[in-house]
Amino acid sequence: MIDNMWYLEYHIHKNRPGLLGDIASLLGMLSINILTINGVEDRRRGMLLKTDDREKIHALKHILNRVDNITITALRPPTLLDRMAVRHGRYLDRCLEDKRTFRFTRDELGLLVDFMAELMKREGHQIIGVRGMPRVGKTESIVASSVCANKRWTFVSSTLLRQTVRSQLAEDEMNPNNVFIIDGIVSTLRSTERHHMLVREILQMDATKVIEHPDIFIRETEYTLDDFNVIIELRNHPEEKIDYDVLDSDIAAF
Repeated sequence: MIDNMWYLEYHIHKNRPGLLGDIASLLGMLSINILTINGVEDRRRGMLLKTDDREKIHALKHILNRVDNITITALRPPTLLDRMAVRHGRYLDRCLEDKRTFRFTRDELGLLVDFMAELMKREGHQIIGVRGMPRVGKTESIVASSVCANKRWTFVSSTLLRQTVRSQLAEDEMNPNNVFIIDGIVSTLRSTERHHMLVREILQMDATKVIEHPDIFIRETEYTLDDFNVIIELRNHPEEKIDYDVLDSDIAAF
C-alpha cells in the first residue's frame, strides 16, 4: 500500500449536527490523519486517511459500523477513482458494459485533464484511446494533461495546427517518459509505410501512448480494443453520438 493511505466513504442517512465532528474526533483519538475530505455525490462523504497501523483501520471500521445515521460504503487502499472522487466531489461516468471506458463532456474538461494526467504519471506501457467528434477538444486535453503530469509530449501524427505525419523521431524524443500522441485517422489512412513502422515501434515501447479515434485505428490495423488500457469518450453534450459515418465522410473528402 502506497504511503499507508486508506479511502473511507460513508453514506449519510441523517446528517445531524456534529456528525462530521464526531467522526473526526474518533479519527483523532485513533491517531489516523485526515488528508482530504469532500462530499461525494448525493449524501456521501469521502476521506483520504493515513495511518501506519492497519489494526487502527480494523478498529475504525468496527466502531463506525455501530454509529447511527451512517453506513460505510468503502474502507480500502485508495484507487485512482477514489482519489478523483474525493478531489472533485463526484464519481467518473464509467461505462457499465466496458469498465475501461470513461465518459466526459466539454464542461468537464478540468476533470478530464486531471484524470488523464494521473494516468500519464504511471510508468511503463499503456495505451489510452480518446474517442470524440472533430473539434471537441481531444488533442488540447491530451496536451494539457501531459503538462499537468509534467511529461513532454510528442506528436507522432496530428491535425491540431496542420497535418503532422512523422516518419522518424529524434533520439531525445524516443524517451519512454514522453507521452506519444497518435491520430488514428492520420496514421492509418494518410501516411506512409515509414510512418507505420514508426508507430509500431512506439506502440511496443514501455511508455504512454494516446491514440485519438481508436476505433478507426483498430479497423485499419492489427490492433484490437483489448490492446487499450483505458478508453476516454469526449462529447459536446451527453446525448451527442460519436458518429463514425460522419468521420468516414470527412476522411473521404480530405
